[in-house]
Amino acid sequence: MHKHLKVFTVIALLAATSIPVMCHAMGDKKTETAPETAADTSEKPSPLPPGAPYSFADIADDLIPAVVNISSTLKADAEPDDELGQAPEMPQFPPGSPFEDFFEEFLNRRGQGEQSEPIIPPSSLGSGFVVDAAKGLIVTNNHVVKDADEVRVTFQDDTTLPAKIVGKDEKMDLAVLKVETTMKLSDVKFGDSDNLRVGDWVLAIGNPFGLGGTVTAGIVSAQQRNINAGPYDDFIQTDASINRGNSGGPMFNLKGEVIGINTAIFSPSGGSVGIGFAIPSNLAKSVVSQLIQYGKTRRGWIGVRIQTVTEEIAESLSLPDSHGALVASVTDGGPAAKTKLKAGDVITEFDGKKVTAMRNLPRIVAETPIDKSVEFKFWRNGKEMSDKIRVGELEKAEENGLLDEEPAVARAEPSKGIEVAKVGINVASLTDTARRAFSVPEDVDGVIVVKVDPKSEAAEKGLSVGDVIVEINQQAVDNPSKIAGIIEKAEKDGKSSVLLLVNHEGDVRFVALRLKK
Repeated sequence: MHKHLKVFTVIALLAATSIPVMCHAMGDKKTETAPETAADTSEKPSPLPPGAPYSFADIADDLIPAVVNISSTLKADAEPDDELGQAPEMPQFPPGSPFEDFFEEFLNRRGQGEQSEPIIPPSSLGSGFVVDAAKGLIVTNNHVVKDADEVRVTFQDDTTLPAKIVGKDEKMDLAVLKVETTMKLSDVKFGDSDNLRVGDWVLAIGNPFGLGGTVTAGIVSAQQRNINAGPYDDFIQTDASINRGNSGGPMFNLKGEVIGINTAIFSPSGGSVGIGFAIPSNLAKSVVSQLIQYGKTRRGWIGVRIQTVTEEIAESLSLPDSHGALVASVTDGGPAAKTKLKAGDVITEFDGKKVTAMRNLPRIVAETPIDKSVEFKFWRNGKEMSDKIRVGELEKAEENGLLDEEPAVARAEPSKGIEVAKVGINVASLTDTARRAFSVPEDVDGVIVVKVDPKSEAAEKGLSVGDVIVEINQQAVDNPSKIAGIIEKAEKDGKSSVLLLVNHEGDVRFVALRLKK
């Protein structure tokens, strides 16, 4: 009787799409039976796109030996991650199909057949690549070996060796492994991912579905993608066919250099939709180097909370355009506290590097050597200023609790307050009663929001009852009546918006609100 087989579904970390196989004729040859004539209108092969290779075979031959399969046995108390590259379920094929026997035998070898098996610890499967053949160092994703009790590395010739974890970094999702062996290994080198252009050819080599080394080709679809995977998102997007099990595998340029590490996919259905993401090599190099040298990362830190500079905020600060990182608050005891920097400043340059957007600054600072004294530029009161700062260490700041979040505060019933119709809120004085009702610390001064028009821009931007407005247009406000004067002056100066510094449950941020006409 035919077995009821499970439908083949994939919840993948890395997505796939098919790249048409490129064919190129060897050339038109004359033959005795079909002599060429002037009237010959036979179809000629279409030329390949400029820069496209006739075949990827030669480069694949050189690179495959350096790419490895990685399997890990997770700790007994670790929950298996469905998105990790575990071995696949049995696909559904027609009865008698040769593929049915192949996959059944293949999966049975991995303990996934129909027969009863003893319970075994959960495991994950991924890919990696050798970066130092002499020392046996291998790079992969952190999630491939996270919570692993045992890690094994399988090379192209099916040699399997135990590996130890040299270091891991959750923020960048990278890990470095080491194997001890006398066999000769092949390695690959990191290239310059900054030289990539959208449309460039790339190769992905990995271990999709646990089937073994697989080569796929595609192009760079986009760059500098932020997918909210971590604080240093700057992914390369590709349409090269990448699937579950490719995690940690390399993405190559046509010079054979690693320009990305395959890490994530966009897949609404759980299947492959052709949108894969890779960590750029230039972002990974320093992390890998630190993991090899220290067994952990040592990132730069300056002790500021920052937020995006919107067009409204830029206008409020008379900033020429919406670039830079707006300082929402300065951490007590952090490096920035020893400089001129204060809330409301916009950092526009750090250590000679332009801060084109808020999310660029954490990466620039993280890559700056610890204890280095660097110059930075910032915007204040309509002009650019500069100062110097000695870079601290992020990991030490975390250990010392300098990055801890403030606890949430209790809410209370709001009073009516004074209406500020121009921005759609009601505010009241920050009395002792209000402080107790909303758990506002004694060192926080301003006016408290007691009502927010649900249809206003203030509501859209997250202002809520209990928030404390500390400043408006960088002027301190300690009573509701002062707000009217500041807004009136802004209108006279031709401003269409005002900038509020808001303390929300201990988290300080700037909010720009358009003035109602």
